[in-house]
Amino acid sequence: MAADKQKGEKDPVNFVHQNAILCETIAKENRHQKLFKDYGINPFKKNHPLTGKPNSPYDADDGQEDSHFLTVIKRARQEPVKKYVTPQTEAMEYGWISRPLIEQDVTDKRLSFHRSHSNITKYMDAAWRIKEQQENLN
Repeated sequence: MAADKQKGEKDPVNFVHQNAILCETIAKENRHQKLFKDYGINPFKKNHPLTGKPNSPYDADDGQEDSHFLTVIKRARQEPVKKYVTPQTEAMEYGWISRPLIEQDVTDKRLSFHRSHSNITKYMDAAWRIKEQQENLN
């Protein structure tokens, strides 16, 4: 039978089998599908609500605030360190603990290297200032 078919010739489409495959696929999708009914506003997207008309009787409820919505918005705009106890991704681990390991003591000369001016640096600072002033005049 296989010898009867020439190269490049395909079997005709069997619509009964195609329909059975489609029905099986739909049944699988319906079995694993969960209907989502809890809709809300995305707190990570800034929205720009329009104000109501000043003399409209339908906009009388505008003075009320939704406290839950405000807390969700405030939490969404916080830094990740304040939102979560531990880092949620590997990238968050870098810089998660941002406080220094040891307290900085400015009186300890071993760890504090403040900018110090010697005679040479004072001279060069003055020379560069004079050069900048001359360039600005020209």
